[in-house]
Amino acid sequence: MMQKRLKSRHYLTAGERNVRVLKIECPECGAKAVIRKTNRKHRQIADIYCSCADVECGHTFVMNLTFSHTLSPSAKTGDAMLQQLLSTMSPDQKQMALDLLKATPAA
Repeated sequence: MMQKRLKSRHYLTAGERNVRVLKIECPECGAKAVIRKTNRKHRQIADIYCSCADVECGHTFVMNLTFSHTLSPSAKTGDAMLQQLLSTMSPDQKQMALDLLKATPAA
């Protein structure tokens, strides 16, 4: 099977994609750490269970991963909200909204 070598010395096999991976460092020795388990508490909060890859260190620890803030809003958000709103409207309300949109001058 053909394999593609990456700079990180990780081999891709069939079906894998070249994606960025969260890099964790051991807080004790600074060596690379491996994520062993993720416990998602909420859509925006997770506990990440890690272990140091340095056999001599062997430190295991938990880190918290949280959402901070948006830099650029998703294009899907507005469309989904609009679609949900329109699905709850009666045909008369939809026609009224369309008439209001047609009457509003374009910016």
